[in-house]
Amino acid sequence: MKNIKTFVAVIALSVVSFASFAQSVTALASTLDAAEAQIAAQAHQVGASYKITGARFNNGAYISAELTK
Repeated sequence: MKNIKTFVAVIALSVVSFASFAQSVTALASTLDAAEAQIAAQAHQVGASYKITGARFNNGAYISAELTK
C-alpha cells in the first residue's frame, strides 16, 4: 500500500508545471531515513532543493517537505 502512495506522489510530481516552483511533497516509508531519501530523490529528479516541513512516525514514517528551485 505504501508503495502505491509513493508511486502516486512521484507521478503527481512529474505532471506538475514547474514554471513557478514551490511544491509540497510527501513520502511514506518504514523509517524516517528511507522517507527522507524518497524526498531527496524527488527533489533531485526535478532539480530542486528541499526543506522538511513535518515528520511523524506511527506504524511507518511520514515526511512532508517543500521543494524549491
